[in-house]
Amino acid sequence: MSNAPTLPLDGQLCFSIYSASLAIQRVYKPMLDALGVTYTQYLVLSALWERDGLTISAIGERLALEPSTITPAVKRLEAAGFLGRRRSTIDERLVEVHLTAKGHELHPKTGCMTDALLRNSGFDAPEMIELNRSVQALTHGMRKAVAGSHEAVVASVKE
Repeated sequence: MSNAPTLPLDGQLCFSIYSASLAIQRVYKPMLDALGVTYTQYLVLSALWERDGLTISAIGERLALEPSTITPAVKRLEAAGFLGRRRSTIDERLVEVHLTAKGHELHPKTGCMTDALLRNSGFDAPEMIELNRSVQALTHGMRKAVAGSHEAVVASVKE
C-alpha cells in the first residue's frame, strides 16, 4: 500500500465533479419543478428525446443507471402522461417506452436549463463544450477501466 498522503477534498477530481453535479442539479431543480419532473425523470425523457422506443434496459445503459432506478421514474412519467409502455412489434418479449404527445411537447421547454447552466457557469459556449468533451473522455476512461479489470483496480489499492 502506498504511503502517499491523500489529497484534501478540493484537490480530488472525483469530489469536484460530484459537487459540480449536485450544484447543477440545484440550478435545474426550480425549472424541473415547474415542468413537473425530477432530475432522473428528465434524464429518462432526454434519452427518449434522442431515441424514442427504448426498453428500460436500454435507457439504463444510456444513462449508466440500474433498471431498478429507471423503472420507478418511467412509472411516474407514465402516470403523468409523458410516456407509455407497449410491447415491441419486433420481439413481443420486450417492452418499449415511447413518448406521448405531452412528452414531445415538454422537450422545447427544457432549453432554459442549458441557458441557465451556461449563464451561471462563468464559461462561454466554447469553454463549456470543451469541458463537456473532457468530462466525457474521463467518463469513457473510467468505464473502460471498470469493464476491463476490477482486479487491477483492487490490486492498485492494496499496493
